[in-house]
Amino acid sequence: MASTPECSVAIILVNWNGFTYTKACLESLEKVTTSAFQVVLVDNASKEPEGEQLKALFPQIHLITNSENLGFTGGNNVGLRYALTQGFDQVLLLNNDTLVDPDFLTPLQTCLQKPGYGVAQPLICFAQDPTTIWSAGGKWNSLLGRAITLGDRVPLSTYLPKNTELDWATGCCILVSREVLLQVGLLPEPYFAYFEDVEWSLRIRKAGFKIGLAENSKIYHEAGAASKKQHAEGTLSPKVFYFHVRNQLFLLRQQGVVLGFAYHLIRFKLWILYFLIRGRFQKLSAVVQGLREGLLVPLNPDKKWL
Repeated sequence: MASTPECSVAIILVNWNGFTYTKACLESLEKVTTSAFQVVLVDNASKEPEGEQLKALFPQIHLITNSENLGFTGGNNVGLRYALTQGFDQVLLLNNDTLVDPDFLTPLQTCLQKPGYGVAQPLICFAQDPTTIWSAGGKWNSLLGRAITLGDRVPLSTYLPKNTELDWATGCCILVSREVLLQVGLLPEPYFAYFEDVEWSLRIRKAGFKIGLAENSKIYHEAGAASKKQHAEGTLSPKVFYFHVRNQLFLLRQQGVVLGFAYHLIRFKLWILYFLIRGRFQKLSAVVQGLREGLLVPLNPDKKWL
């Protein structure tokens, strides 16, 4: 992995109590030989000094240590700001619970060379089942305000994308040009986590840039390593439901999707009923809090977070 000033790509990893996953991801990045890049590791105030431990194992990375957990959005934005000040031409956001193919980066860069394209994502498969797709990008249903994942759980051997131009790209692995960052801005920090990639993508497309699927680029995702841990009310933390509900409503408000409110409010009411019947009152409370804040918290749609 390169560490010279001539690097054109910064790869940003955000670590939060995920030492094992991040270490494995960095080891896979060491095998990438097709392009020069610099890894920027942002430690989001892990309980242990994981950033320093990883820096000791991988001295070529650039380490940034946050004093508090800024979430997916804030943590990545810290890395994005650093990359902009260092003059990188392209920045790749990469989840720390991923493994990459040695040749994954070049097809992404090739995608950005096509006229009008400012963003690219790879085919992402499940780490536990490398033959099954986790994400081939996203489609936005503007009528209902639904963010639909393309290729979800489809066998890799049978997947043929109808169109490699996407409505949105997943923040799990997304290559963005410097031009996009300067013109459109960074991730929406109030989101903290969930749906921030959809909001960012829609903002990018509104500015006139295209988003592409680099179908010859492939990585593998653990899928939910930060959120799927055993809790008193099941595997998913109540915070996951809070952020999902709140940020979905943020997105509907920002996009002005009127019909989408009826559709999603029905969904969330069914969640409340389910949690009530199952006695999962922490998750029920999280959904109610998400509803309240998603509908009432003031938004600043013009802020670019630069």
